[in-house]
Amino acid sequence: MTSSVYHHFIGIDIGKFNFVVAIDSQKNTQEYENNVKGINQFLEDYSDFIKKALCIVETTGGYELNLLYTLCSKKVAVHRADTLKIKNFIRSYGNSAKTDNLDAKALAKYARERHDKLELFVPASKNALFLFALLQRRLDLKQILVAEKNRSKSPGAEHVRKSYAAIMKIVIKQVEVMDQEIQAIINADPILKEKQKILQSVPGIGKIISSELLILLPELGKLDRRKIASLCGVAPRSNDSGTHQGYRRTNKGRKDLKPILFIAAMAARNSNSSLKSFYEKLIKKGKKKMVALVALMRKIIVIANARIKEFECNNN
Repeated sequence: MTSSVYHHFIGIDIGKFNFVVAIDSQKNTQEYENNVKGINQFLEDYSDFIKKALCIVETTGGYELNLLYTLCSKKVAVHRADTLKIKNFIRSYGNSAKTDNLDAKALAKYARERHDKLELFVPASKNALFLFALLQRRLDLKQILVAEKNRSKSPGAEHVRKSYAAIMKIVIKQVEVMDQEIQAIINADPILKEKQKILQSVPGIGKIISSELLILLPELGKLDRRKIASLCGVAPRSNDSGTHQGYRRTNKGRKDLKPILFIAAMAARNSNSSLKSFYEKLIKKGKKKMVALVALMRKIIVIANARIKEFECNNN
């Protein structure tokens, strides 16, 4: 759907348990439960508007994905908005107040004013939501495993060490089950399987990290190098004012991507590759190790993005 046929602009502010919907041309908002029942009720209530609307949903740590994928399955135009850009947009109107209703209205206004510049969200595969659920469960299990390992090292743990070991054994097995289910879905999808192979050609990216990037970063291959680095939170931001030149920092970005890229950078740093040479050159120039690692993280995602983009161009 092109921007010229958008008749309505719908902003959706999403929380863990609920989401609030606003149409730019209306004063009232509606609130729904963030589950299948609530999403279906929203689609029914807004059936007269949604087919010719642009919906905009703010990134909220994955709570938006169920609605996002459902809208895509219904052929509804939807944009997954960058949180920092939305906050800056709201501040530009001099409004410091924050409620779910105001945020939903601001998203709708943002959609109306910027619709011709916004990329539509496109799922990486038809199983995107299922893959995300499996990955989230895997991450939950990893957190449980870390917690049990820490408890097993605490004073007095000797008396219950068998219990810690038993729980950790079960959790490790469940992590393996999640990995197997995720990989089975990827293997059954020729496009995802080929994309995973391409990602694994980048030093530092193995099977687990490649699957995580495919699931958590559907924008991979669809953005330019600067936008993908910014989305991942590895783009340096200037901190200059007048004659003062401050230290550049990386911040913001999608919080679940940085830890993945950090692990990839650590692996690439120890690999026998050009990326290792890139890291070592930065260290020789006097860069701090963490600064060099962040530069390596950025290099990895930019290369991965370019290779996926080339694959998609060759297959369209």
